[in-house]
Parts: sequence; structure tokens; C-alpha cells
Amino acid sequence: MDIQQIENETLVPMYAKRDIALVRGEGYYLWDSEGNRYYDFASNYGVNILGHSHPAITNAISQQASTLISCHQSFYNDVRAKYLQKLSEKLPEGLDKVFFCNSGTESVEAAIKFARAATGRSRIIATKRGYHGRTYGALSATADKKYREPYMPLVPDFEHVPYADLEALERSLSEDVAAVILEPVQGESGIYPAPKEYLAGVRAATRKFGALLILDEVQTGFRTGKYFAFEHYDIVPDILCLSKAVANGFPMGLTITSRDVASRLPAGTHGNTFGGNPLACAVALVVLEEIDRGDLLSNAANMGAYLIDRLRSMNSPVVREVRGLGLMIGVELKDRPTKYLRLLQERGFIALPAGATTIRFLPPIVIDQQAIDALIEVFEEVLTAQNFVRS
Repeated sequence: MDIQQIENETLVPMYAKRDIALVRGEGYYLWDSEGNRYYDFASNYGVNILGHSHPAITNAISQQASTLISCHQSFYNDVRAKYLQKLSEKLPEGLDKVFFCNSGTESVEAAIKFARAATGRSRIIATKRGYHGRTYGALSATADKKYREPYMPLVPDFEHVPYADLEALERSLSEDVAAVILEPVQGESGIYPAPKEYLAGVRAATRKFGALLILDEVQTGFRTGKYFAFEHYDIVPDILCLSKAVANGFPMGLTITSRDVASRLPAGTHGNTFGGNPLACAVALVVLEEIDRGDLLSNAANMGAYLIDRLRSMNSPVVREVRGLGLMIGVELKDRPTKYLRLLQERGFIALPAGATTIRFLPPIVIDQQAIDALIEVFEEVLTAQNFVRS
């Protein structure tokens, strides 16, 4: 079977394909169809937080698949209840109510709908460079023209202001704003952590005007050394969006709201057939248990700091800046990243682009010092091999 030929001939061409077919994974390793092994510093765009073929995840899927796979939320379910109970232990006071869906863009879509329904207002303020997904509401909150222009017109009453510019946001706020939506760390555009004073100011400004604060933690959730990136900033949003890591790659999304917001939503006006299914909940429950059992948030914080330090110590003329929080790290280059990503892959390391000039590292939070040292050794060789000329 020619895997690449079949996919090229039958898939709608929406992705720039890599030239390997991945067929197996274990821990932070992946193997292609030719038997070549790779260190996974991408974790499938941040979803495989515990790595691949984790035995506890495999066991949970097997057991639940042989018990009950789907159960609509109009019925109660034991596994869903167990997961909600465990999740509630991680959530701060003030975030009490959970809506289940299947992806990050769905979680954002629900958040936008909930904000408009709860406030009776229509305007949504988002940020430039922000990325929130590709359904129509989430896409309307996303600023990048390359995602937006083929699908115009989009949902009205969205406005984009510069990220980390509190004055610009305050100028746009008024009493007709339903919500402000932003990422605590902008991911797709190049890994930009918010300054601490900025998020504190956004929280104060939204309260002043009676607008809700939506934090999109689809990519940051469970990855930054704490369960939620907003914990680094000593704030709590009104609505929180999660996906990617919550079920280690099994499709799952969560939109979590305050009790007050939930009390203002018209019952029955939003829903999701597959959301909160027992199979997804069984996996997500194991994710929380394994993170706690292995103290993996501490590992994310420690290994993230170690990786950032090693990257900064390279002192390469190709590197403009290293940014990150926990194990969500970007290396901004003075060049396009494509050829460096290709060379890393040829040498057995998978990483991702972000924005126009950034290489993004999103390894599983089980990553260790040995893997990071191996990456740095090869990355230095790759940067040197390109004979970069300073522009």
C-alpha cells in the first residue's frame, strides 16, 4: 500500500504534507512506515500531552469501549460524572459549569454564543495575531487574513486590537461589548506570552464595562507548568476554552463558564451530539490522574525552563529570540523556518512552524533532559549547516 499516494489522490488538499507516513508511537518517540524513529517535539500540535501509546490511556479506551462508547447528555452517565468531579478539583472558584464538545474550535464557538446570549450584547473584541479556530464564529475572532478571506463574509461585530496593548483594548471597550477573547500565550502566530500586567488590566477593564473575559487555552491548557496558563497571571476568566491536551489526542473540547454566566443561558439553545461521551471522559479522567501521579506539571515547568535555557545558550546568529512558558516554546529565526524543520526531521526530530519565522516546540510533558539534550545537539548542527548570512 502506497500511503502517500492514496492520501494525495483522495484528500482535499488543505495541508502542506510532510514527506513521511507516521505509523506508530511510544512515549515521546514516533516511527514512520520505513522504520525510522523520531523524537516528537510537536505532540500532534500539542494534543499528546502524555506521549504516545500510554498504557493507562490504552487500558481506559479498551475498557470503556467494551462497556459504553456513547451516551447523549440528556441521560446521566457514571464516567462523565467521575470526570466532572475530578475536573472540578482543578478549576478555580468561579469556574463551575462545563459544556462538552469535541474540538478547540467548537469550544470557542460555544464561548462566543454563550457570551452573546448571557450579556444580550453582540460586539466581540479579539486580538491581532490571535488564532481561535476555523468555524465561522471562531474564524471571525481569528485575525489572520489567510484563514479569513476565502470565506468572507464572516460573522459581524468582531473587532481586532493589538495584542498586549491595554490602551488599545480600553479604547475599544464600551457597554455594547459582550466579551473580549484572547490567548494567554498566542500560539499559532509565534508563541507570545502575555505580559502579566496586561492580562490583569484586561480583567479589570472587562469588569468595568460589564463584558465577559474569554480565555482560549486550547493550546496552553495543561502545558505551561500549571493546569491553566491563567494561573500564572492570578486572574480567573468568565469563560475558559480547552481542548487539545485534555484527552491526550482523543477528540474532546470543553467550554467552562462561571455559574453566573451559565444561569443566563437559554436552556436548549446549544448542544452537541458526541460531546461528553463516556469514551472521551474515560480518557480525560486518566489524563488528570496521570498528570497528578507523575507530578507532570512540575516536569513541564522544569523541562520547559531547561529547554528555554539551552536554546538561548546556543547563541546562534540565525536566532532572533526564544519565547515560551512551560513546554510551549518558540524560537524566532531571522529566516523562514521550513528548511530548518526539514533538516530537523531528516535528523530524527519533529517540530512545528508558528507564524512566518518561528519554530515551535510542543513536546509531551513527559519529555526528559536526555531528549532535550539530543534536540539541542542536532538543532545547533542544523542552524550551522545552513550557512546563514545575517541580513
